[in-house]
Amino acid sequence: MAFQGSLAELHLPDIIQLISVSGKTGVFHLTDGGLQGQIYLNDGKIVHAELDDVAGEEAVYALAIWSQGDFRFDPGVATEHRTISKSNTNLLMEAARRLDEWRVLSKKVPSTDMIPEFVVQEGRDGQINLNTSEWLILSKIDGQRSVKSIAFAASLSVFDAAKILYGLIATGLIRLRQPAGPARAAARPSAAVLPAGDAAAAPRAPAAAAPNPARDMLTRLNRVRDVCNGLLGAVGESVVNKHYQKARSELERGAGAEAIDEAIGQIARAASILKGPHTTESLLEQLKAIK
Repeated sequence: MAFQGSLAELHLPDIIQLISVSGKTGVFHLTDGGLQGQIYLNDGKIVHAELDDVAGEEAVYALAIWSQGDFRFDPGVATEHRTISKSNTNLLMEAARRLDEWRVLSKKVPSTDMIPEFVVQEGRDGQINLNTSEWLILSKIDGQRSVKSIAFAASLSVFDAAKILYGLIATGLIRLRQPAGPARAAARPSAAVLPAGDAAAAPRAPAAAAPNPARDMLTRLNRVRDVCNGLLGAVGESVVNKHYQKARSELERGAGAEAIDEAIGQIARAASILKGPHTTESLLEQLKAIK
């Protein structure tokens, strides 16, 4: 018997967890207007996903952050495709992390159908230092390609391309414009990467869902990283990232809050060396507010 409902009422990651616990094999059909996606489970494990021309993990990440549309789970429907090897927990934690990042990225990249173009500034002073990825993205900008098209041309995921473009927009090297003509009317966030919603708006927050300890801990860890980077700046970035990545790996293996506490302790000790005890006290005070 099919299980169906609205994604505005039930958050997809929680629905997947509910079905996966029962060890069922089947397929989720997801629709939002003209968009359609599928997520296949085998004995409760996600093994394949499709959305438009995207398959595998990237399709899961896109579908898992939809906040509107409908879902239907048809049990007993199997697939021979095996495009996903990560565990359900790791997949959904990554989806939660990306949603957090998209809330920031969407302030400068509201739609991946928009077209990047160069900004000509008279009298620009100073040297511009770009990394390899930034040069790669710049080499694909021709005033015609959309963010999605540039990502494809650069052999990057749209998510990674948008992150690079965000930085280039922030430095004033490029800007985004809406596509002209009929394409503009149809413009909307890419189904492959952005939460479903209005094209001109930032992704909407997902509907209220049941508590998810793993997702909550990852969100807390991300906030810890942001606070530490904000206070320590470039001098502490490598230390913060090192302990962030270690804690995140431990969370993905099933560790609890102790992994985050250990990261905080290590970063605090490094802060004392880098910037002195006063900075450490300020850092710990700010981290107390993160639950």
